[in-house]
Amino acid sequence: MSNPSLELQIQTLPDSPGVYQYFDKEGKILYVGKAKNLKKRVSSYFNKIHDTAKTNVLVKKIVTIKHIVVPTETDALLLENNLIKTLQPRYNINLKDDKSYPWICIKKEPFSRIFSTRRMVKDGSEYFGPYTSFKTVNTILELIKELYPLRTCNFDLSDSNIASGKFKVCLEYHIGNCKGPCEGYESLDEYQKQVNAIREILKGNFKDSLKDFKKLMMQLAQDMHFEEAQKIKEKIEVLENYQSRSTIVNPKITNVDVFSIISDESAAYVNFLQISHGSIIRSHTMEIKKKLSETDEELLELAIVELRERFHLLSKEVIVPFEIDLGEKVKVTVPQLGDKKQILDLSVRNAKFYRIEQMKQLQIVDPDRHTNRIMAQMKKDLHLPVEPRHIECFDNSNIQGTNPVSACVVFKDGKPSKKDYRHFNIKTVEGPNDFASMEEVVYRRYKRLLDEKEPLPQLIIIDGGKGQLSSALKSLDDLGLRGKISIIGIAKRLEELFYPEDPVPLYLDKKSETLKVIQQLRNEAHRFGITHHRDKRSKAALNSSIESIPGIGEKTMLALIQHFKSVKRLKLATEKEISEVVGVSKAKKITDFYRTSAS
Repeated sequence: MSNPSLELQIQTLPDSPGVYQYFDKEGKILYVGKAKNLKKRVSSYFNKIHDTAKTNVLVKKIVTIKHIVVPTETDALLLENNLIKTLQPRYNINLKDDKSYPWICIKKEPFSRIFSTRRMVKDGSEYFGPYTSFKTVNTILELIKELYPLRTCNFDLSDSNIASGKFKVCLEYHIGNCKGPCEGYESLDEYQKQVNAIREILKGNFKDSLKDFKKLMMQLAQDMHFEEAQKIKEKIEVLENYQSRSTIVNPKITNVDVFSIISDESAAYVNFLQISHGSIIRSHTMEIKKKLSETDEELLELAIVELRERFHLLSKEVIVPFEIDLGEKVKVTVPQLGDKKQILDLSVRNAKFYRIEQMKQLQIVDPDRHTNRIMAQMKKDLHLPVEPRHIECFDNSNIQGTNPVSACVVFKDGKPSKKDYRHFNIKTVEGPNDFASMEEVVYRRYKRLLDEKEPLPQLIIIDGGKGQLSSALKSLDDLGLRGKISIIGIAKRLEELFYPEDPVPLYLDKKSETLKVIQQLRNEAHRFGITHHRDKRSKAALNSSIESIPGIGEKTMLALIQHFKSVKRLKLATEKEISEVVGVSKAKKITDFYRTSAS
């Protein structure tokens, strides 16, 4: 370390949990982080070269280090989250969400109104949420309206106002949506029982409401009030239908929050499910743009702290995909089997679908950013020194050992560059020898690029296993390109990726974008090679067929090959069609020859 002042600051840091802050020479904050051990964590930034350029740039800019010691790691996590939101350092991920989410409010007043709002007023009213969409809020409010007749007016229904006859019932009373508390037709106790039942539904507990409705339905039926009993039965069906859409496998799982994370090179996606009384009562997915080389553990910890604060979550247990530290007050569960694992898998699936949706939108709205993300992902997945902006893939075709050819297809920025595709007729190899053919075409391709001073690819893909890869490597050695261009082989059977001098193949996730690009390259090379092979075989067959016709010379033969392309088309052609190409006399000789040979 070249800065003595910085070295001294690090040496004097305590071995305690806390939060550290990095500042540049102008006193601007660069980064905020938490640590179990401040001295060890901060030292790790300065005693090695980091994998990402951004982290190395950050370290070079640090001039001043400040720290805050806290009693526990939990305190460090909470303080880090607050400082990031308050100070918004340049190199920290930003968990801020500008959306204002809707709530359901139970107003603190006589005969409480229940309505949706985006504003929380601290007047003692109860707020449930926030919900991630108004659609969910409206569905719940419609359910409540069908189950319980509540007032919608904003009158001050104090005892004195009701007693004085200040208000008159409105249309809502006459159509059965309200029981008329404004004129004293409904007592406060009866009304409050409904509000209490609604409060439980908003918490996800449907059991008590169902039990009360069923009890009332049976009582009405016994008293011969069948119409009223039928209405209550319909309410039960509405409630059961709503409950069935959100019930999980095991209704015993209650008051648990589930978090999962899916990430790539540039961003992470954290999904959150809130479980109450066996039902999912809330789901939300947030995207986090990466700033440095943050791990999934670091990102998930920060996201959980932020989401618990934003959604006012008080559950004592969280379900997550791997061990993280959220302090002593929260139980962290990493399920391997059973119902909790099923819920975690559901959360992961939600995160994956959200990511796919975002990627599709990005591809349409910002194709350059989409390309940059895929290139960065390929560099990481394939352990390459640079992004593979220019990739070339080779495939050999020698069906039934005849007319061996090879194809080279070129992808630039992850897309086919068809003007750069090349065919190769094998010149130095006799018979079907894939290894020798591969060696020849790779040598010819890159010898030409070197001679013409054309740009070389960052990655070569060989369609084949270890044998074809070794053959291609011989050519790169002969040209002095070994180590200058990355090269891998892909085997067809299990999609194994082979690297030079590495006996163990690499297996990519079957759904990964990197493997999809490689498969597209391989399939395109195969298609391009087969097309050329088919054309060459047809011409060879046509050539040999025409050569055996008496009185037909080389010039005539070339004209026929050029026009008819295949033996089949020449045989099916009429004498008049052939005469238009080579004249009447020669056309007669050709049709007579094929007629005689056919008989």
